[in-house]
Amino acid sequence: MSATIPATLPVIHLRRSAGRAAVPGPGRGDGRAARPAETRWLPAHDDGSVPPVGPGGPRGPVGPGRPGGGPPRGPRPHWRRIALVTGIAVLVLALIGGMGAWFYARSLDNNMARTDPFSEITGGRPAKAVNGAMNILMVGTDSRDPDAPVDQAGKWRADTIIVMHIPADHQKAYLVSIPRDLYVPIPESAGAGCETGQRRKINAAFAFGGLPLAVRTVECFTDVHIDHVMAIDFAGFKQVTDALGGVDLKVERTITSIHKPYREFTEGINHMNGAEALDWIRQRKQFPDGDFARMRHQQEFLRALMDKAASTGTLTNPPKLNAFLRSVTDAITVDEGFSLTDMAVQFRNLRGENLTFVTSPHLGSQTINGESVVVSDRENALVMYQAMSGDTMAEWVKANKQAGNGNG
Repeated sequence: MSATIPATLPVIHLRRSAGRAAVPGPGRGDGRAARPAETRWLPAHDDGSVPPVGPGGPRGPVGPGRPGGGPPRGPRPHWRRIALVTGIAVLVLALIGGMGAWFYARSLDNNMARTDPFSEITGGRPAKAVNGAMNILMVGTDSRDPDAPVDQAGKWRADTIIVMHIPADHQKAYLVSIPRDLYVPIPESAGAGCETGQRRKINAAFAFGGLPLAVRTVECFTDVHIDHVMAIDFAGFKQVTDALGGVDLKVERTITSIHKPYREFTEGINHMNGAEALDWIRQRKQFPDGDFARMRHQQEFLRALMDKAASTGTLTNPPKLNAFLRSVTDAITVDEGFSLTDMAVQFRNLRGENLTFVTSPHLGSQTINGESVVVSDRENALVMYQAMSGDTMAEWVKANKQAGNGNG
């Protein structure tokens, strides 16, 4: 009994549609094997025609895999796992970089000469933590000063004495220069009381008792507690300057150096290399204010060095930055508790514009016992050093309008 197809049921014609035809023969002529023909079944219209395949055509099951054809979709990637692995890799690289920076900073720390200037002062004192206000005694010496007598070449002199006060917020620094000829009481020894000894030029303290007696003398004179000590050999700053590519210094009047090779410094801004800058900051006899001019030039030199060191051209140039840091650590001697890494972190915001140079108040030069000395303005000096001890130097500078002029 044969079945009858109802007239109302639509007839669906299925037609075999060939995909890519197979190329006969063992190969395709290009060295690649032939692909088998692909069979696709397409629905037909009532009249037997086949709708077009492609854009605008049906999107039915025209091939293996996912709808619409194409290769089957594989398992979804585990993005969380990828992110975790990437994060771990970045962390490892950061740790390696941090360890490298730590070892580099430690090598710089070890490159600095060390001394213990506090051992004779009240039995020594504990290391100062790098927080709160801080006072650092900076003693500039020149082991190869051409003005030093040849037969005393081994005796260093304190040509520059600066008390550097850093407020508790670590955003500024006040550098108070003490004239090397300032007439002050010098104790008999670093461990003796302030009332002992006799009055002499303050730089004699370094010559007689080295850094320990220099610290004791400055503390007795200022009544300011010294936390750290840094001795700077200005002769070594020749290499520091050259490592930075030289510095620009202002020459207020044209002079000829009194030291060989008798350089001429022309009025205006001069770009100086290490030898030239060192020669310039040694000059004093050609200026009406003599030693005060030299002290002022040293202040300007230190500011220029800091500005150049903090410039983009230095910080973004690893070889140049390394040469600068190595030359600095070669030129300074610090106390046992001084940590270069701690200082770098705490005082990273300091720049030349954050430095205020002040000279210890004085009454000028006088002749006492046959020698020319600088006499301290005791009343005004006392007020200033009390401001330093009380961490109110900003207020004192504003009241006295001394910022930037370098004069007492």
